[in-house]
This record gives sequence, C-alpha cells and structure tokens, in this order.
Amino acid sequence: MTCPLCAGACAGADLGPLLNPDLTWLWSELAAVADRRGDPLLTEGPAVTVTIPAPPAQRAAAAGLINGRPLVPGQRRRIDLGELTAVLAVRGPALTPGAVAAHASGRRLAAKARARAAYERSVQQLRAQLEAGAADLPGHARALVDLESVFARLRSTGWVTRILNAPDPAALLRTALQVAGRLPEPGDRIDRRVLVPGDPHALDTGTLPALVLALTGNSATAPRAGWAHLGVDCDDLLGGLIITGVTPRGWHVPPGATFTVPPRELTGIAWAPPAIPGAWAFVTENPSVLAAASTQALAGDTATIPRVVCTAGTPSHVECAAIGALSEAGWNVAVRADFDPAGLAHVRALLAAAPAAVPWRMSAADYLAVATKGTLDLHLEEADTPWDPHLAAAMNARRAHAYEEDLLPILLADIAAGTPHPPPTPRA
Repeated sequence: MTCPLCAGACAGADLGPLLNPDLTWLWSELAAVADRRGDPLLTEGPAVTVTIPAPPAQRAAAAGLINGRPLVPGQRRRIDLGELTAVLAVRGPALTPGAVAAHASGRRLAAKARARAAYERSVQQLRAQLEAGAADLPGHARALVDLESVFARLRSTGWVTRILNAPDPAALLRTALQVAGRLPEPGDRIDRRVLVPGDPHALDTGTLPALVLALTGNSATAPRAGWAHLGVDCDDLLGGLIITGVTPRGWHVPPGATFTVPPRELTGIAWAPPAIPGAWAFVTENPSVLAAASTQALAGDTATIPRVVCTAGTPSHVECAAIGALSEAGWNVAVRADFDPAGLAHVRALLAAAPAAVPWRMSAADYLAVATKGTLDLHLEEADTPWDPHLAAAMNARRAHAYEEDLLPILLADIAAGTPHPPPTPRA
C-alpha cells in the first residue's frame, strides 16, 4: 500500500536515524517551506534558509545533513535542496527532503496547495463544459448565457463553488444548460413545468432553478420576476396584469385602487368601457411607472385617476390578448416598454395582439433624448422596430439601452394629461 504521507518515497528506506528527535527542528522548517511553496518533494528550487539551534545535540544531529562549515548557534544557513536530496539517498533511493519532513511531522505536506490546484482543475473543466454547452444553445438563449461575462458572474457570486459541491456537478450544469436551451424566444411564453421533460416540479425550488436564473443573469431579482423576464410562466394564478383606472366588466373596484388580474381571469376577459368614450389606457412594462402615477394621483397632482395597465415584464399571449380586448371595449390603447431587445419584442407582441393600439413614446427621438453613449454590441434591424425604422438604427449607433424610468417625468405627464403627447391617431 502506498504511504499516505510521502506517496511511497519511503519504500525500502531507513528512516530511523533521520527521525531522531534532535532533528525535529530541521524537518519542521522544511515542512513549512513545502507548505508555502506547494511542493511536497523539495528536491529542487531555491535554497532553504534555516536558523541553527543552540542545543549541541540538535546541531550535532544536523551536521551530516547540512554541508559546509561547522554549525554555529543562531546562524542562518542556506541548504541546497539538491545536495540534501543526494545525502538522503544513502538512506533510501527515493527519499526526498519533503518525504522525510512529512514523516517527521506526521502529515502530508502542501495539502492546501494540492487542494487549490485540484479546485482550479475542476473550475477549468466546468468552464470548458459551460463554453461547449452554451455554444450549442439556440441564438436567443446563447445571448442570455453571455460567455463574455457569465463565468465571471458565476465565480464572483459563489456559483462555481456551489456547482462543484453538488453531487454531480457536470450533470447539474448540463441540465441547467438544457433548460436554458428550451427558454422561449423574446415575445413568446412557456410554462415552467415543461422545461424539464418528465419532471414538472424540477424548477419549483432548489439549486437547479437558481442556477438557470444565475446563468441567464436573472438571479438578482425575486425568482418569479426572474422567470417572468425570461418569458416563463410559473402558474395561472400569480402574475398577470397590474392595473389602476381600468376595470373588468362586472368587477367592483374602489376608484383609484391598484389591483392584479391573474392569468386565469384574463383568459377571454371583457373590460368595462371607459366613462369617457375613447379615453386612453396606458400600457407599460415596469411597475415603477404605475406606482409613480398612482402616487402622483394620490398626492393630488392629477384631477383624474390614472389609467395604467402594467405587464410587469414579458407579456404572455393571454396578457397580450387581454390588452387587445381593451380596444374592443372602447378604449384607445397606448403601449410601450424599455428600449432594449426584450422591450422591443414586448411592444411588437402587444401591437400584434392589439391592432388598434399605438406605440407610446417609443420613437427614435424619444430614445435619443435619454440614452447615453454605451458599449453594447447591438444588431437591431428595421423589422425589430416596425413602428419607427429609425429607432433600430439609433440604438445600434448609440449602443445603449434606455429604460422607462429614464423617461418617467414625461410618461407621468402624459398619464396625468390623459393622452399621449403629441396625441397619436389610433391605428385602424
């Protein structure tokens, strides 16, 4: 059986004289050097400097191992590792200074360094698996698992260690990448329960769903919000549309109250008509816009109740259809979202589901008024912004996203006025 202290270097060796208690000081110093260098052998490398002890017995025991002039108490002496290895070969052909030091200290040397090296090898294997798996993803999913930043993000947030501590790290990462590959394209939706075939509850809780959100850059938000941003529906009871000022037909809601209509209730919904025929309903992506409009109204800054419908991220097909039904109830509908690829997809989906709706503050001029110069590598085409072909070009040129919060003052002004500015002509 291989020696657990020196990996077999002691085989056939006469260690007795070398493990003399009077030599403990020498082997202790060499063991410390081995740990620092991460070298359990100590057969080569820079010479080791030791301090000669005062007790005569300790100096006498080391005299045959440290070549050169007599040993003087307190003296600093340099030990050539190659020469010491040659001296030790007399006691055992495979002996090394590190092997003797390991036996003298009763432990394997450089354990931390070996552990670090093993960890780094595992990390690099994980990175190679991630790069290979991400390269095979569909284009829209590959954009989410951005190889330029995803591994650094996983490492900085502790996810690399969490993956490596899993019972089967390779299987965990492989499954997470498979889930990422099944995510819907922007503007589409999917039920979370079908993302892991044969296991509808695999993404309910635990490491796997958290890793999928981390891979796609959605771990900083609440899980439900992260899934919603990816176009994934968790169920038909939570989520839906957040609303103020617009009411489903037959519902009794206090004036100005903000409430949520879940996906189950949105299916085939009929809306109450506006009190003023042709009044505008403003559709927004971010709850911050609705919250600010409601707060402004409560503060008495507007004479009317704001009429805002919020998708809280990527709208599902059911939510898009429900917004389209607003026009059928007599509402004029103005829709908008963030100036980023996902937001543009949201607007396209809403306009497709609500043919009479109009884009709201989604022009190239609106974007250029708030967007700063960025460093993103955008490849938008005119088809990505069919309501304003100049918008795609402007975003490509400025290389930056812009968000609804950047336009908040003018959005609130429109909501308070009850009409988009300048008033657009609703589409036929």
